Amino acid sequence: MEERLLPVDEIADEMPPLVVIVDDDEIVRRSIGSLLRSIGLRTALFSSAQELLDADLPEDVGCIVMDVRLPRMSGLEFQTRLRKRGDDRPLIFITGHGDIPMTVRAMKAGAIDFLAKPFRDQDILDAVNVALARDRESRQAKASLADIRARLATLTPREREVMTLVASGLLNKQAAGELGLSEVTVKLHRASLMKKMRARTIAQLVRMVEALERAGA
Repeated sequence: MEERLLPVDEIADEMPPLVVIVDDDEIVRRSIGSLLRSIGLRTALFSSAQELLDADLPEDVGCIVMDVRLPRMSGLEFQTRLRKRGDDRPLIFITGHGDIPMTVRAMKAGAIDFLAKPFRDQDILDAVNVALARDRESRQAKASLADIRARLATLTPREREVMTLVASGLLNKQAAGELGLSEVTVKLHRASLMKKMRARTIAQLVRMVEALERAGA
């Protein structure tokens, strides 16, 4: 019996990453699943992209290995749907009928790799390792951004103004001139916001502000 996705609340934090495998060839998907489980990963197997969408992806899916040519919905169509809803989980495409335009389209849309069948075991293992590393980095970045946003929410409107000016490189005196405040007042706001943002240095504060700007916060 093929493995199925577990509800999120049934998944322990210490469990290894979950790799989803989607291929309409049962032998292929079972073979890849067996290979990945042999190195300690969990797997969930599906015969179509639609079946996977209907199952609803849990949060701990580390990457998706998918045949690019599938019934009803192709791998590229699935990739487009995933990205449109803001899901950036890593995708690895496999195919027995790949071509250059298809490969280019998949890679431009963020695919980790595009492997032509038959591929070596090491090829898929290498691709999955890269994908899982990318997923870990993405999760860490999102967690860090959420933490920064939570700290930002504790600032007063004036502290936010001072933070923006200080992070842009202005000295206390210059920021005071921009805001029509005394330099002493700006120093007090700066000390308060540095404490609330838990920034030990201006360089740390600048990195936080840049992260917020990249995220459109």
